[in-house]
Amino acid sequence: MSKLLAGHLLDAIPASLPEELIEVLVRTPGARVERIVSRGHASPPGFWYDQDEHELVAVLAGEARLELEGETRTLGPGDWVWLEAHRRHRVAWTTPDEDTIWLAVFLEAAPEA
Repeated sequence: MSKLLAGHLLDAIPASLPEELIEVLVRTPGARVERIVSRGHASPPGFWYDQDEHELVAVLAGEARLELEGETRTLGPGDWVWLEAHRRHRVAWTTPDEDTIWLAVFLEAAPEA
């Protein structure tokens, strides 16, 4: 029998958060699930994520602004976005006075023919 993995996504957040907190909750071949906690963190100016994986990202608490090329989305609790592999995006802003808690699911992209 395998070990049960469980926890609470809104608990165990450090009082001091000088850097974004990124925790891998589950990893399997071709997939990874992370909890990310931001407190006023954002992508560096001019930096864009351009990932080889697909990503589904959901905001569980707090608020964030996600920039996609040509579009900006404000995300709050319950909002989610599907990002195809290589869809350039960046975190423009997260609430500075409360935690923004993300759930990110990364899925391996099929190789191109």
